[in-house]
Amino acid sequence: MNGTVAANLVFPALAPVYARTKAASETILRLVTGGLLVAHGSQKVVDPFGSSDLVGMLGFYPAPFWSVLLSVTEFAGGVLLVLGLLTRPAALATSIILLVTIWFHWVTVDQGFAGAEKSILWFAVLVYFVAHGGGPVSVDARLNKQI
Repeated sequence: MNGTVAANLVFPALAPVYARTKAASETILRLVTGGLLVAHGSQKVVDPFGSSDLVGMLGFYPAPFWSVLLSVTEFAGGVLLVLGLLTRPAALATSIILLVTIWFHWVTVDQGFAGAEKSILWFAVLVYFVAHGGGPVSVDARLNKQI
């Protein structure tokens, strides 16, 4: 951190700690987020039509198409986030899924905030990666390509 930023900190002596841990913390957040999406998506990928009734109930037709798209997006988006490859598009695609889950829990099954809270948090994390990309420890950074 430069001197100006350090001077704006409540504890300026911590500026070097913040500077050294920034990349690691972004990487951990990306790996955990992507890994959890892979875990959730892997359950759907083994039965890509398994969510057809649910997506049909939400008004997505043809339901089998949207079920497969949901499965692939959640799983592949998670893999891409773990790698930090095409991070912004992967985060955008998966954040759209999270908007649907927010609607589902809050409105469709009438759970309100309590039901949608986890999806809201996931959505906020994904929006961070849409805005910031994969960070310095990512395939995107290694390729020196950002979308």
